[in-house]
Amino acid sequence: MANAEKTKAVAELTDQFKSASGAVLTEYRGLSVSQLQELRRSLGEAADFQVVKNTLTKIAAENAGIDGFSELLVGPTAIAFIRGDVVEAAKSLKTFSKDNAALVVKGGVLDGAILSPSELARMADLESREVLLAKLAGAMKGSMSQAAALFAAPLSEAARAVDALRVKREEAGETLPAAPEAQDSAESDAPAADAESTE
Repeated sequence: MANAEKTKAVAELTDQFKSASGAVLTEYRGLSVSQLQELRRSLGEAADFQVVKNTLTKIAAENAGIDGFSELLVGPTAIAFIRGDVVEAAKSLKTFSKDNAALVVKGGVLDGAILSPSELARMADLESREVLLAKLAGAMKGSMSQAAALFAAPLSEAARAVDALRVKREEAGETLPAAPEAQDSAESDAPAADAESTE
């Protein structure tokens, strides 16, 4: 590969690292061309699966500000640059590796943090963003009155506490500032009272 081609390849990989929401490194030795195509189809739009050169990828990872990535770049390497839901991509890779033992997940990176294969496997067991959002929407729709009651209880409790404190202070002979509305009305009445006294 000529130097110009290497420079271009490094620049493209650097952009991939910077623009992707995450990246998963795999070893693909033993997978056929048709199996690699099947893997790409299973990932869909969630990730872009590319066979990469380790030396160029090391440089690109450093250029993208990713530390600790070099140790993972040994042997034949392919990277899934994740574009969509990280959990969905992790699920697809885990499912494919169950049926195709030749695909080995070596690790990954998410928001600049290096992830081990076990951490990626745990991530694959999480629910996807879409499922979580649907559950959250359902919970909010079904329990708005409960949420309102939860907010109302502490507010009324606070109002009672303030009233009790006001009564205690008044009994102790302390003068308390008027409520905001009362202050506003007192201020608006003040000029009229002054005018009457000067007349």
